[in-house]
Amino acid sequence: MIWSSLRTRLTLLVTIAVALAVAVSAGACFLIVRHQVYEQVDRQLGPHPGEDPRKQQYSLERDCGPVPENEPHYGPIHSTQIIYADGRPPCYIGPALKIIPEDWQVAAGRWKGPRHFHNGVTEDGTEMRILTEYAKPGVAVMDAVPLRGIRNTLQMVALLLGGVAALGILVAATAGLLIARAALRPVGRLTRAVEHIAQTEDLDTRIPVKGNDEIARLSSSFNAMTTALAGSRERQKQLVADAGHELRTPLTTLRTNIDLLLRSEQTGRSLDPEAKRRLLVNVKAQFAELSTLVADLLQLARGDTEHEPHVELAFHEVVTAAVERARLRGAEVVTDLSPWYVVGSATSLERAVLNLIDNAAKFSPDSQVEVSLKDGRLTVRDYGPGLPEEELPHVFERFWRSPSARGLPGSGLGLAIVAQAVEEAEGKVGLANAPGGGAIATIDLPGTLIRNSESDKSR
Repeated sequence: MIWSSLRTRLTLLVTIAVALAVAVSAGACFLIVRHQVYEQVDRQLGPHPGEDPRKQQYSLERDCGPVPENEPHYGPIHSTQIIYADGRPPCYIGPALKIIPEDWQVAAGRWKGPRHFHNGVTEDGTEMRILTEYAKPGVAVMDAVPLRGIRNTLQMVALLLGGVAALGILVAATAGLLIARAALRPVGRLTRAVEHIAQTEDLDTRIPVKGNDEIARLSSSFNAMTTALAGSRERQKQLVADAGHELRTPLTTLRTNIDLLLRSEQTGRSLDPEAKRRLLVNVKAQFAELSTLVADLLQLARGDTEHEPHVELAFHEVVTAAVERARLRGAEVVTDLSPWYVVGSATSLERAVLNLIDNAAKFSPDSQVEVSLKDGRLTVRDYGPGLPEEELPHVFERFWRSPSARGLPGSGLGLAIVAQAVEEAEGKVGLANAPGGGAIATIDLPGTLIRNSESDKSR
């Protein structure tokens, strides 16, 4: 559970990162200090400038003896001894030093250099820093100083660096906690807003946006998302309300007609054959209107991600198919089509073109509908009464119908379906009054004069 909080994880990660950095720095400092201390001791052991090791050996041989000196000293123990490669006993000044193979190699002249620094011990186990230096063939001088003072110094340095590192880690943990709190405060506000929306479904909640960093962009995106969701929910409510309103009229008419038919059968008073025929025709028309309305509602209700896969298609062939269907319905259509290739859904675009032609034919039943496609612009023109200018901005709204068209068949969804299909294909749609009377609808779709696959073959 300790890792369940993002703040805790961030604090721990900052602390671990700083701790590693402090530990590496402290270790590097200790190694540098250790190297410098040993280097200083080695300089003290080494020969002084201008001093000849052979002269040092001659003076030492006069003062040293065959027996090590083990008497107590009033200062740091200092030991010097001369070793001989031919097996003679060493000559001692101070405690005896343990001889290792490398020392014999220096005396015999077989070592890689004239001197060799190393850590060693005396015969009684005292740790020493030893310099073995070649004096003459078969002879080497071993000079040593104790390491106890050096060890104590390095131990104090290690304790000091360890304390500083521990203090640094503690400060890093505190700073990490403060940084995590400050950095995650906007995330906390966002989390509370999301939880509030999840509990109350209040999509009007907004998060204050400050600055232009990633948190601010996330807050802006969240606000945009809730705005889009609120708009979608509002449109859904409006669609349901409008659909209920539109369904009420045909359902009421159907129920009235069916009740009339049932009553005539139950009472034994049969209707006049002509009246009964008209009644059944009316029932059939109402069923057809209901079927069209339900199909239009299903077309509009599907989400943007539910449309058919978009592929490259010949738009002029789609328009031709829509024109043929319109002609089967009795519309008189003349065409002037040029090739144009687009990316979209053939079914949706054909439905959109057909709706425009049906709408034009409905308002100009005694004249031709002109359909033209040139350079990606489709125009559908009729010669009907046209529309008042104040009604033009509303023609693509769902369930909107012009007052002059209330008596004509339709649900007010045809042009809304056109707008949705064109938007899915990343195009634009418009409707305006044409010069000389009538209305002209336009669809602009991005595309090319030749199919992309054909242009690839030509290359």
